[in-house]
Formats: sequence, structure tokens, C-alpha cells
Amino acid sequence: MSVRYIAQITVRDQEKITAYRAVAGDALAKHGGKVIAGLPSPDALEAAQEVPSIMAVLEFPSADNAKAWREDPELEEVHALRNSAGLSTILALPDF
Repeated sequence: MSVRYIAQITVRDQEKITAYRAVAGDALAKHGGKVIAGLPSPDALEAAQEVPSIMAVLEFPSADNAKAWREDPELEEVHALRNSAGLSTILALPDF
């Protein structure tokens, strides 16, 4: 059964996020992941914190695949690029 995560990024460096976007798809695909929805400028109904610049829903075949994507040493530079572009949070979405 597939699992989904919501990724929120508050961009601080536009050049770096552009570079990240150029490699993110291939990095996700390496572990069976993909972006199934994305929003470049989220519209907040309510926000107790700063509204992220970018939101995306990621899908992986399993939580193990997602963990392998995040912990893959070959993708260390990709994750570092995302994190250097701004504030990044990736949270699991439960099944309903």
C-alpha cells in the first residue's frame, strides 16, 4: 500500500530551490517516489506559523521506500540542497 507525505518548504534562496527542483524528481523516482500534487503558493485558511512558499504531496510505495529516499547517502547532496534553499518539513499523511 502506498504512503503519502506532505512537504512544506519556506524558500529563502530562490536560486537553490530552482536547482533542487531540477534534480528532485529523479531523486524521488530512485526509491519509487513521485509528486502527486503540488502548490507553488499555498493559500492558507489559517496559519499559526509562517505559510510555506511551496507545498507538495509525495507518494512512495511504502514507508520503507520513503525512509530509504531520505537516508540514501547518494542523495545527501540533493537533500542538502533542499535544506539550504530554506526551511523544509516533510510529514506523513495518515490514511483516512
